[in-house]
Amino acid sequence: MNLQAEKIELAKLLPSTDNPKVIVAIKNIFKKEKVSDFWDELSPQQQQEIKEATEQIKHGMTVDYDAFIASHK
Repeated sequence: MNLQAEKIELAKLLPSTDNPKVIVAIKNIFKKEKVSDFWDELSPQQQQEIKEATEQIKHGMTVDYDAFIASHK
């Protein structure tokens, strides 16, 4: 598949349609493509907390689930 040729073909088809459902469907596809990574939506503080937690996990600084629950009963 030649991507550039496909783009040109789509560009030719779009003006020829009078079906609003087709237009809406195409717009929705592009909107879904623009969905950002959740990481970009986190605050700098949240990102830092996740980075710190990841480092703690790497260094074995974790607590067993059962031990954690037992300490909170």
